[in-house]
Amino acid sequence: MSDQSHPVHGTITGPIVMIGFGSIGRGTLPLIERHLEYDRNRMVVIDPNEDETGLLAEHGVRVVGTKLTPENYRETLSSLLTEGDGQGFCVNLSVDTSSLDIMTLCRELGVLYIDTVIEPWTGFYFDRGRGNADRTNYALRETVRKEKAANPGGTTAVSCCGANPGMVSWFVKKALVDLAHTIDLTFEEPEADDREGWARLMRDVGVKGVHIAERDTQRTKKPKPFDVFWNTWSAEGFISEGLQPAELGWGTHEKWMPDNAKEQQAGTKAAIFLEQPGANTRVRTWCPTPGAQYGFLVTHNESVSIADYFTLREGDSVTYRPTSHYAYHPANDAVLSLHEMFGNGGEQQPVLHVLDEDELVDGIDELGILLYGHEKNAYWYGSRLSLEETRLLAPYQNATGLQVTSAVLAGMVWALENPEAGIVETDEMDYRRCLEIQLPYLGPVEGHYTQWTPLDGRPNLFEEDLDEEDPWQFRNILVH
Repeated sequence: MSDQSHPVHGTITGPIVMIGFGSIGRGTLPLIERHLEYDRNRMVVIDPNEDETGLLAEHGVRVVGTKLTPENYRETLSSLLTEGDGQGFCVNLSVDTSSLDIMTLCRELGVLYIDTVIEPWTGFYFDRGRGNADRTNYALRETVRKEKAANPGGTTAVSCCGANPGMVSWFVKKALVDLAHTIDLTFEEPEADDREGWARLMRDVGVKGVHIAERDTQRTKKPKPFDVFWNTWSAEGFISEGLQPAELGWGTHEKWMPDNAKEQQAGTKAAIFLEQPGANTRVRTWCPTPGAQYGFLVTHNESVSIADYFTLREGDSVTYRPTSHYAYHPANDAVLSLHEMFGNGGEQQPVLHVLDEDELVDGIDELGILLYGHEKNAYWYGSRLSLEETRLLAPYQNATGLQVTSAVLAGMVWALENPEAGIVETDEMDYRRCLEIQLPYLGPVEGHYTQWTPLDGRPNLFEEDLDEEDPWQFRNILVH
């Protein structure tokens, strides 16, 4: 039962089917138990590894030890999602399952749906037969956009609702409102569904770009062994996205493009990609704890969706768009794992391991957004959640995991309150309501202004081709 510190936010009247029970599934389970009313006899987890930890058995949750495939997903899911009365909810936290196919099925069945990423079927990320443009998150997002255009409205399916993509899109709007007040801009906050109003506000505030700027300082008790990939969240997921092309929303203020950059030829054309892996591409960014730092330009859905959402057009011409991309410094052990992997020709280690809360000794995951290029220079807004506080807030997860699982909870509550919204991205949701649900699990959530720019802190020992007139050009941000 819920208590004052664990309020019930909604009721699921039908079955809950969770696909995948990795680190995020384990962390999401207790949040669902705390904050949602549902029939516990009709909750089931689908995972080919069944219940290796025994955790599901401890919580009385049924397990189906099946790997979903293009051949069996319809039959497997349909029977589970329509069991008994009421409206079911599909919580897709898996890898190697098509988010689009499962989302489409759920909407056909009138079942609510949420995921944390647009995931393809097995083999997509490493398909040498595909061109790099087809391996991007831009291409994956376009498949969902086409489905949304072909079948607007209907049962709600929340796409890409984790920490990032997900929570960071709510941070963008909150930070934008903060910044507008700071510079004394006269404005009315746009309604939740007023995309053009939000884009005008970002333009009027003077934002040139958005970094999803993150620093994970969580440390392990023991050194990382050789031939093992360690990460504080899905190692398999990080490797997959890290080997996709580096990808970023491309702003209208940019005057230069890297030689190996490619423009997309269809769809919104809001993003470009580089002919190199994102986890082997470095950018300059800033977070409150370390200050200036290098981050990896790993592709994420929010890099594209934020740039697209805040685009203004006159006819067919784009008049305003911010640059937007991830700038991620993972935990030090994950950095070592990446170096080891890329040093071995990109061949992943034979053992992939997610570090749980018992293997870590301390540290924080400092995850926020950096709005830059305006009259206040740059503004970081985000969560500075520590491992220590995470242990007090919720079981079965580290700081990185709780930022994701609490966003899943917020997205589920929003879907229950808006069950006929169709396919939505987090950029389109009510950021105030979602953060209201999530904030109790995020530790200190703070805003920090900085005068740092990508031109600062360079050793000046070698000649560099920089844009001295505009510090926030991507030419200055990219580490060449």
